[in-house]
Amino acid sequence: MEHPIKILIVEDNVIIADDMQSMLEEIGYEVVDNVIVYEQAVEVLKNNHVDLVLIDIILASDKTGIDLGKHIRDAYNIPFIFVTSNSDKATVENAKTVKPDGYLVKPFEQQDLYTSIEIALSNFNYAKKSESKEIAGNEGDSFMSNSVLKDSIFVKKQHLYYRIQFGDIQFIKADNVYLEVNTVDKKFLVRSPLKDYLEKLPKNKFYRAHKSYIVNVDHIDAINSKDIMINNTLIPISKDFKEFIISSMNS
Repeated sequence: MEHPIKILIVEDNVIIADDMQSMLEEIGYEVVDNVIVYEQAVEVLKNNHVDLVLIDIILASDKTGIDLGKHIRDAYNIPFIFVTSNSDKATVENAKTVKPDGYLVKPFEQQDLYTSIEIALSNFNYAKKSESKEIAGNEGDSFMSNSVLKDSIFVKKQHLYYRIQFGDIQFIKADNVYLEVNTVDKKFLVRSPLKDYLEKLPKNKFYRAHKSYIVNVDHIDAINSKDIMINNTLIPISKDFKEFIISSMNS
């Protein structure tokens, strides 16, 4: 299933918070909530699905944004970005202790916010954060299209970034510099080499069936000596892949 990225804003200046919310919604993100203190943020995180948090460092509560960053690191596996007017050395050093996924200094433009979120999500890998190491190309859409989560991947369609469960991906077709990611009822275009994309997918499900195709073996409906069929689409297969599939069926 696909869902726009859900963002929580934690900012005690209501005017700035509302401005951020407008910017985010215009880009196509969904704002889960817009809160001003640590305690409210903890409550929202507990009761809602949140993909990323934007946190002001100085909040209208005894606990700061850095405390909230620590809470997120300890209790959740999601990225967060500090948004602050303070870029002095002491604040930055203090902020670094909780390893934020981004640091945005006010005032900022919509493009700055957009880029920070894209890069934070792209670099954040729920399962193996340390292995998240590439931002392909320099196109705006390449950041998020490479963002891998534990059970899903983000892909861009028009101005929205969708989360697609790995199990819903049927096959991926290479077309020049783009890949066409096919789910049961939708297609998404992603800018990436096929072999790089294959590395992001679960190895027990996805295989290179042909130089131009990756397939999810769970979706194969039929096979002959030259092709497989997935969702009424005939996909050519290599000799190696045919041998692999036949031996898998026999084992």
